Amino acid sequence: MRIAFAALVLCSVAPLAGAEERTGEQIYNEMCARCHGKAGEGAKKYPAPLVGDKSLAQLAAVIDRTMPEEDPDSLSAEGAKRVAAYMYDAWYSPDAQAKKNPPRVELSRLTVKQYRNSVADLLGSFRFPPKADAREGLRGEYYNSRGFQQNKRLIDRIDAEVNFDFGKEGPKADPAPKEAFDVHQFSIRWEGSVWAPDTGLYEFVVRTDHALRLWVNDNKTAVIDAWVKSGSDTEYRASVFLLAGRAYPIRLEFSKAKQGVDDSKKNPNPPAKPAFARLLWKRPNRAVEVIPARHLTPAKWPEVAVIETPFPPDDRSLGWERGNVISKEWEAATTAAAFDTATYVLAKLNDLAGTQPTAGDRAAKVKAFARTFAERAFRRPLSDAEKALFIDRQFDATPDLEAAVKRVVLLVLKSPRFLYPDAAGAPEQHAVASRLAFAIWDGPPDRALSDAAAAGKLGTRAEVRAQAERMLADPRAKAKLREFLITWLKLDQVKEVLKDAKKFPDFTPEVANDLRTSLELFLDDVAFGPASDFRTLFLAEETYLNGRLAKFYGFDLPADAPFTKTKFESDKRSGAVTHPYLMSAVAYEAESSPIHRGVWVGRGLLGITIRPPMEAFTPLAPDLHPNLTTRERVLLQTKPQACAGCHTIMNPLGFALENFDAVGRFREKDRAKPIDATGGYDTRAGSAVKFTGAKEMAKFLANSEETQYSFAQQMFHFYAKQPVRAYGLNTPDELRKAFTANALSVRKLAVEIAAIAASAPKDAKPPK
Repeated sequence: MRIAFAALVLCSVAPLAGAEERTGEQIYNEMCARCHGKAGEGAKKYPAPLVGDKSLAQLAAVIDRTMPEEDPDSLSAEGAKRVAAYMYDAWYSPDAQAKKNPPRVELSRLTVKQYRNSVADLLGSFRFPPKADAREGLRGEYYNSRGFQQNKRLIDRIDAEVNFDFGKEGPKADPAPKEAFDVHQFSIRWEGSVWAPDTGLYEFVVRTDHALRLWVNDNKTAVIDAWVKSGSDTEYRASVFLLAGRAYPIRLEFSKAKQGVDDSKKNPNPPAKPAFARLLWKRPNRAVEVIPARHLTPAKWPEVAVIETPFPPDDRSLGWERGNVISKEWEAATTAAAFDTATYVLAKLNDLAGTQPTAGDRAAKVKAFARTFAERAFRRPLSDAEKALFIDRQFDATPDLEAAVKRVVLLVLKSPRFLYPDAAGAPEQHAVASRLAFAIWDGPPDRALSDAAAAGKLGTRAEVRAQAERMLADPRAKAKLREFLITWLKLDQVKEVLKDAKKFPDFTPEVANDLRTSLELFLDDVAFGPASDFRTLFLAEETYLNGRLAKFYGFDLPADAPFTKTKFESDKRSGAVTHPYLMSAVAYEAESSPIHRGVWVGRGLLGITIRPPMEAFTPLAPDLHPNLTTRERVLLQTKPQACAGCHTIMNPLGFALENFDAVGRFREKDRAKPIDATGGYDTRAGSAVKFTGAKEMAKFLANSEETQYSFAQQMFHFYAKQPVRAYGLNTPDELRKAFTANALSVRKLAVEIAAIAASAPKDAKPPK
């Protein structure tokens, strides 16, 4: 348990004779142990342990300022320093706690995300991706006929988006096609793949007043089939579960033709009717939007095996996902998922095994597929005993190839060799490959990494780093890094941003959706840019705006402008700290919230432990104090001594962001009074930093060792899913030094973390 140090009470009511000549241990034993325990473990009067994350200087300052409770002046500053030094090294600090109870890398099962990624990558390894294609959009083939006759194809191009209103005419192109389209009937096929930026349930939406059908991640069965229209419906929806960082085949077919009874004999020259076709989606927890070009590619990727079996949620009690708890629900879920995977494999068996139903060598190829499946699932070669158990015995038990394959799949996916990535038995370099892949991709090694392990080329830290550098270019790695940045900003649990419709009538779900997109584009730009400089996350003066956001925030862009990197209020804003989405997310529906913003900066960016309030907290309603600014109301409510311990940290951090209202718009006044955006922070080194406004605070955060240290540790936990000190008590400092030595490159920090995680110690504890 970690608590703020405000609870410390030195129990002696009278100064200790000769205290200044005594050691810190002696002073503590005489003045503190009775109430707090011999080793700070707590006692009857004050049961909470004296542990925390304040620096030595901060700890000494608290003791000097507040202790003993009855007479703080009875202990000098020098005595306070001695007590603080003793406590800090004996049990208070994280390092002291780690020395007393050394953390170890625990043997963990696959998390839910890792399980789904493992199955997708495992079966995807039997399919081959297309050649690299940097173009965005879908290939559009336009036919001057109701069907898709090749001799009637007039246009073959890349369309950035499917968002067309053809009116009463046919499709247009530059240069014009060789013949004019028949305005009464034509057809279009858009084909390629769609990239999923998030894991979750996507709702695909198609809109048209004619015939249309859509395939997503299934080349045989359409998820939307409105090819035979009846009625006046113009919108159709279907939900598909997708995994982040992958491309899924997509095909949309549209046909304009006369619907209903043919009356061409009675009316040989009917007037042309209008036509439109739109392809949209609703990402998880987002608004409906036209699928943008950046998420589309004309390359046709193979299908992805997505296992949707419900799993119990993973433990996140330490701040990151861990596969440390085995429950009956989890066991049942892995069994159900194994059956779902077996069903998928049998349905695609000839495709995966590279054979035909009547081929003479089908049995040999199917058995070879099963053996390779087991090897890739276990992330290492099979021993002779394992080949006999998992492969030979299953095929010898039945002449039915499909039944044998099903037995293999179920046996393999329920084996600890698959479910526990770091289980004993793997040759060391294959174990390194497995840990490296799960750190970067949350999935198993690819062919190149497995080959490197087999060739003995993962034996040094330099070789591991080289593989990590290669792997970071993969879209799966980019999706994980983006997910970490969203988590670091404490936005992973933000489902939607809602505002008071009376006060902010123009803050629509579409505006909120665009704001989230704007932030994600900014994070991608920084993380995947040439420098990948951590400081740019705080200091950048540009952000991404489209026409809708520009209008809402008073910036001059055309109404239909796409997302454009823009120097937006650069004299007032600075990086992610002041991004309007983030400012909106850490605010109330109608008012700003210095407390929420201060907690966000303190906990999220500086890594401070801030306790929740002792009692239920209800903010003072603005109407009760109509003449007070938000800052004044917060100061009034947090004035009591019981609040001071935490709010002296939170409030000054949040006040620096008061120039931004509840929707992240910059303002000069609140309640007709000038905004007071002065703030400050007492650093762990013992110095007091003052700043006025968001830009000054952002500059401090960008260059603060505390922010860098916190970022590196949070990133380590997100990637490795293990305590950082389990890899050595000096690892946090070594990680920060490596971060600094690499010019604070976010990508290079990811490489360093993955390299450390790949060389994990073997003394793992079994899961609970």
